[in-house]
Amino acid sequence: MLPRPSFRSFLVIAALGVAALFILAACENGGAPPAGTPSPGASATPAGLYICTPPETGTSLPNIPELEDGVLNVGSDIAYAPIESYDEDNNPVGVDIDLGNCIAADLGVEVDYANLGFDPLIPSIRGGEIDAILSGMTIKPGREKKIDFIPYFTSGTGILVAAGNPEGVQSVEDLCGLTAAVQLGTTQVDQLEALNGDTCADDNVTIQTFDENPLAVEQLRVGAADANLADYPVVLNDALLSEGELEVAGEQFESAPYGIGVRKGAAELNDAITQALINIINDGRYDQILAKWGAEAGAYKVVAAGQE
Repeated sequence: MLPRPSFRSFLVIAALGVAALFILAACENGGAPPAGTPSPGASATPAGLYICTPPETGTSLPNIPELEDGVLNVGSDIAYAPIESYDEDNNPVGVDIDLGNCIAADLGVEVDYANLGFDPLIPSIRGGEIDAILSGMTIKPGREKKIDFIPYFTSGTGILVAAGNPEGVQSVEDLCGLTAAVQLGTTQVDQLEALNGDTCADDNVTIQTFDENPLAVEQLRVGAADANLADYPVVLNDALLSEGELEVAGEQFESAPYGIGVRKGAAELNDAITQALINIINDGRYDQILAKWGAEAGAYKVVAAGQE
């Protein structure tokens, strides 16, 4: 069996004397659509960009070194629709982009997105090249040793296959002896490697890795791979946009939180982003963003400490 992540509540001490809050995942594993059914709300480029209106009373920020230039520099891998991608006018769009725009608006700064690919993100933030990561990055113990995370979404892994599911894949264990295409540096690589060390030890999955997920999807599309593994909202979106060529096999598995990555030691920035995220969730902008991208199943909610 694959190791399953331990779920936990995240205790957040918000800036400026705000009471402690828990950010809790609202997991929806049991509510996944049937195999081959894409989310009707998912789309790589919905009409119109989300315009984030900051609150009437702006956040009073302490001295935050990372924001002294008036810009929140965000690193991302902008090739992972509907989490982040480019529209036909080359504008970054997606769940993470809309959330990043709202966070920056609430902090009273501009936001700049650097499309770095996925694997270089953690080295880039540790090296001071960016201030934060917003890139559908799953919170994992190995990553937590390198950077801090603010949880904001939850997603499992989905399996994308050719229409008609010719290999009869219903779960990740069915990939033994098959070829799977995945993006380099992602949770899905770790999942397949763990599978090869356990269930598929005698009949390994052939793992093909690519710098961007669309390249992995193309391997599946041309028949050079039997499956593509990615985060569940992404495989749903790819199935929807494939015009019937691809479908989702089975249900998502190993759901875990996404986190906004912040450099260790950047406590003021961490607190400020956390408080902005709390405001965005509480005033309804968060739900509007997720609904726009058909990603409601991954929503987090904020409740006062001690409440169920």
